[in-house]
Amino acid sequence: MKKIIYSAAVALTLLTTGCDSFLDEQRPQGTLDQEQVLDPQYIDNLVISAYAVWISAEDINSSFSMWNFDVRSDDAYKGGNGTEDGDVFHALEVSQGVMTTNWNISDMWQRLYNAISRANSALEVLGSMDSRSYPLRDTRIAEMRFLRAHGHFLLKRLYKNIPFAVDENLTPEEYNNLENTKYSNDEGWQLIIDDFKYAFDNLPAVQQEIGRPNRAAAAAYLAKTYLYKAYRQDDPKTHQVTSIDRDDLLNVVKYTDATILGASGCDLESDFHNNFRPEPQYENGKESIWAMQYSFNDGTTHGNCNWSYGLIVPNIPGVTDGGCDFYKPSQNLVNAFKTDENGLPMLDNFNSKDYDMSSDYADPRLFLTVGMPGTPYMFNKNYMIDKSAVWSRSNGLYGYYVSLKHNVDPDGEYLVKGSWWGSPMNRIVLRYADVMLMRAEALAQLNQGLPEAMSIVNSLRNRARQSTQMIADYEQLYGVRFNVRPYTGSYSRDEVLKIVKHERRVEMAMESERFFDLVRWGEASDVLNRYYADEADNCAIYSGASFTANKNEYLPIPFSQISASNGHYKQNIGNW
Repeated sequence: MKKIIYSAAVALTLLTTGCDSFLDEQRPQGTLDQEQVLDPQYIDNLVISAYAVWISAEDINSSFSMWNFDVRSDDAYKGGNGTEDGDVFHALEVSQGVMTTNWNISDMWQRLYNAISRANSALEVLGSMDSRSYPLRDTRIAEMRFLRAHGHFLLKRLYKNIPFAVDENLTPEEYNNLENTKYSNDEGWQLIIDDFKYAFDNLPAVQQEIGRPNRAAAAAYLAKTYLYKAYRQDDPKTHQVTSIDRDDLLNVVKYTDATILGASGCDLESDFHNNFRPEPQYENGKESIWAMQYSFNDGTTHGNCNWSYGLIVPNIPGVTDGGCDFYKPSQNLVNAFKTDENGLPMLDNFNSKDYDMSSDYADPRLFLTVGMPGTPYMFNKNYMIDKSAVWSRSNGLYGYYVSLKHNVDPDGEYLVKGSWWGSPMNRIVLRYADVMLMRAEALAQLNQGLPEAMSIVNSLRNRARQSTQMIADYEQLYGVRFNVRPYTGSYSRDEVLKIVKHERRVEMAMESERFFDLVRWGEASDVLNRYYADEADNCAIYSGASFTANKNEYLPIPFSQISASNGHYKQNIGNW
């Protein structure tokens, strides 16, 4: 099966600068005549360009994985050399000093709208084609609408009130007149759903080129968008969840049906860690529903590597010199993996005492997510993690834990040195476990199918129990005590919901979902202010942290965008 490479070099000359207030790139212009524009090769280049931007437009400080913005959650510390190293992200992690003029707030906005503009450029030309001259027309339109919805989804989770570029035929002046509060929160999610629904209706179950979304990817993203839409935040004076919509939850259940996803071959990997390995035999596995396709040795001088994780690599002298040691797992997250003698998580008191590797039981996923002092880095015994400056550029300010899901073995062939450290390892955007947990959450909220919700949780816990191919000797060599088992018995709706939320945290840890989950549930203020208080002893930076409800749930609209919008953009609430 051929893999589509998101080369940044294709068709870029066909895109010209557009509206400063909204898009940096605009529809195809210039001297091309109608016959040239409608040439299938030209259209293919535009389509590939719309894919390529998801690789070429991201950056170590603006990763489309959103790890830079997940430092706001209780999963991770910013890391780096100290609070001044990436100071604008330090402001985000302590919810203090976030300014509308901070460069990172504006940078991500611009990059994501550039990506949307590429999809719209392709859509405008595709709309003028007919299926006889270009048989792939409907499929390519579905792909571009999927990519456009992906961009809007990321923007909406970050900024909430955004302008929607869902008409590819707008003139530059019409783009300039778009408003960011034209639609209610509910209506905004519906616009994204409309694009994903078109994709679902028109994409094939299997794509010949890996990297193009298929029908399962559209179904998974439809379910995810419906889940966000279900938690209504439509009061313009607050970001609180005012109700949870039953019909939206039923659509989550509908689009996570195993028959839809199974038709495209989706299933759980036998080992949790297989999702985070760079070897070709593991990438694009059955759990990877849609992934960003990185590569090297493809004639582009490593230009298609994932450089956006470059800041996460630790600084091992003589090995990963220049590694910046950002996005470090928190003590709170490590504690969340603790289990009791029955192999079940300590839902209510996991953080009462810090995890002790020599005496406490733990879910094996901890050691596949977090590099722990006393164990090998990336499962390579040449690099033993300890409590030294090698494993903490901040000399312990951000602790000594290291992220494992983003990194690769330094001695393997998959670590690439450029301006930063990079890797060709794919980044999964939608994986099957995420979709299963969406379904379990919807079932719990609906108070129906509670046994099925628990069965989903138990399938992940049973998978975790056997996910030991890389850590099989940890108990013998390092004194680790693994213990994870499925739940037994029956549980109430509220108990199931609590269980599902915890399972989502440990399964998806360090995959940049946690902060957005807390906001979606309406729990961000309570959880994060408690986290700040608990973490102050482990990480002194939180001594002055404070999360302000109805403000810090979303980023402010960038000052530069409001200034250039001719009065069409309004600032988010919160007295920015």
